[in-house]
Amino acid sequence: MTREPNERAILMRIISGKYKAKKLHTLKSNDTRPTSDKVRESVFSMLGDVEGGVLDLFGGTGGLAIEALSRGADRAMIIDGAGDAIKIIKENTKDLDEPVEIFRNDYRRALKAMGKREKSFDLIFLDPPYNKKLIDKSLELISEYSILNDGGRIVAEAGKNETFAHPGFEIVKENDYGSIKVWMLIKEGK
Repeated sequence: MTREPNERAILMRIISGKYKAKKLHTLKSNDTRPTSDKVRESVFSMLGDVEGGVLDLFGGTGGLAIEALSRGADRAMIIDGAGDAIKIIKENTKDLDEPVEIFRNDYRRALKAMGKREKSFDLIFLDPPYNKKLIDKSLELISEYSILNDGGRIVAEAGKNETFAHPGFEIVKENDYGSIKVWMLIKEGK
């Protein structure tokens, strides 16, 4: 069901940087599960400096990509498979100064298309629906299509009890936030 703009609620804001205090819209429904301000702040404390290109593969509201742009990233690509999420992402990114590409697509098709166009990123966010092994599948495709630049990082968020395989990637940080876990990964050997 498509929601009209008056059915949207402002639930979040950008924590720091150029767009600090920018309000982010989300749907009132449970169709998206935005990363909370508290977790987003912790993620960016864990990351430190942000630069280069950012991919938010399961975009939701676009909050992670916008926070990265606010803190120094120079471009972003946001992918989500839900039409309502794409509308919210477009609304949240309409007044940004940096280039933002937004696509409604399945993550597998999106990564394959990026591989064919030799698109790559310095930071990738993976915050898919929990307990569907989507992090495993995403990491396989990111590696297969060389989507992560050398020295790049991946931040993955999942349910507290969820695990994933990460061949080719090394977990360099892991934090618990109540019912969720967040991992930071890099290519092995980098």
